[in-house]
Amino acid sequence: MSSDRIERAYALAKEQYAECGVDTEKALAALKTYPISLHCWQADDVGGFERPDSELTGGIQATGNYPGKARNVAEARQDYDRVLSLLPGTHRLNIHALYGEFKSFVDRDAITMDQFQGWVDWCKSRGIGLDFNSTLFSHPKASSGFTLSDKDPEIRAFWVEHVKRCRAISAEIGKQLGSTCIHNIWIPDGAKDITVDRAAYRKNLVDSLDRCFEQDYDPSHMKDAIESKLFGIGAESFTVGSNEFYLGYGLTHKKMVTFDMGHFHPTESVADKVSSYLQFSDDMLLHVSRPVRWDSDHVVLLDDPIRELTQEIVRCGAGKNIYIALDFFDASINRVGAYVTGVRATLQGLLLALLEPRKTILDAEEAGNNFKRMALLETAKAMPFGAVWDYYCEKMNVPSGGQWINDVLQYEAEVLSKRK
Repeated sequence: MSSDRIERAYALAKEQYAECGVDTEKALAALKTYPISLHCWQADDVGGFERPDSELTGGIQATGNYPGKARNVAEARQDYDRVLSLLPGTHRLNIHALYGEFKSFVDRDAITMDQFQGWVDWCKSRGIGLDFNSTLFSHPKASSGFTLSDKDPEIRAFWVEHVKRCRAISAEIGKQLGSTCIHNIWIPDGAKDITVDRAAYRKNLVDSLDRCFEQDYDPSHMKDAIESKLFGIGAESFTVGSNEFYLGYGLTHKKMVTFDMGHFHPTESVADKVSSYLQFSDDMLLHVSRPVRWDSDHVVLLDDPIRELTQEIVRCGAGKNIYIALDFFDASINRVGAYVTGVRATLQGLLLALLEPRKTILDAEEAGNNFKRMALLETAKAMPFGAVWDYYCEKMNVPSGGQWINDVLQYEAEVLSKRK
């Protein structure tokens, strides 16, 4: 669509939204304040660059073998650059500890800023922030199925040291970039079958986390997040770090809790957890994915769960209290296209929520007119949201509509297809 047509369509949409009491310019200005943290592991199927022959273990599985995955740091950065060029707004990168630049092997309890300075420099040159994750999987010392909760004190000590180093690295990242680095901890700890002494594992995890968090850091440099899960591959019967565990630990130790859309029962709504949790905590981290029947980490689409989640974020005014990161890894399709699809869907959900005639709908709700509330919500679905989105993309100098699809396909033909 030409720029003139986009401008004309937007002018009509702006007028129609104004009739409902919605200021589209204000909505677009608000959308710019929502950075999305791009997860590095979509580019290479969670392999990382720690070892050339690393094997993915610890309840994580990337399915598919689509050609063109990033094989090294340089190729990954090349892909991220292309992704960022197709996204409106300023976003962030989110890396795991096994994505460092390793000139020679460095075990996880010995990593330092040296392995990650290149990432900081890369982000600084692009004006974006960087988030970080401890990596407690795909390692011989995680082979038992337990890490921070393992009954072997030497195993626990190894992983405690790893997390301590990751937190120090995160603080230095945030300090150098002048943007708070969110450091997230997820562990695969659990058992495939019936476990009798669950309390002992959870007591070990409490002790390990306490040791991990002994050092305080400036919250303007880094913030900690702890991520729960319902179950995982190989941990179907018992997961040490359940939602109840991390809610209790996070609220009593003032640590942010991470809510992953795939880490709950299929009938649970993560959207409904936002306003509940934020009554008791200042911040929360969201890992946005699309579970299909289970935590399958499919590419995010503009489906009902995403719309409900983004609506709740906007409706409860939680923008400044929520950090949004993507978390999916689909190896069955073009990985750059997966990135762009997922980020755009999340941003579109936020824009839809920002364009909602909230005051009018709330007035109906407060008046007890539930029919009017329902009808207004349905009417809002037919508003010309697409015209506002295309205008936003145009003003941010990125492709609007479906124009970006050809950019991805061209990149595949010129770059990705050459990776053998």
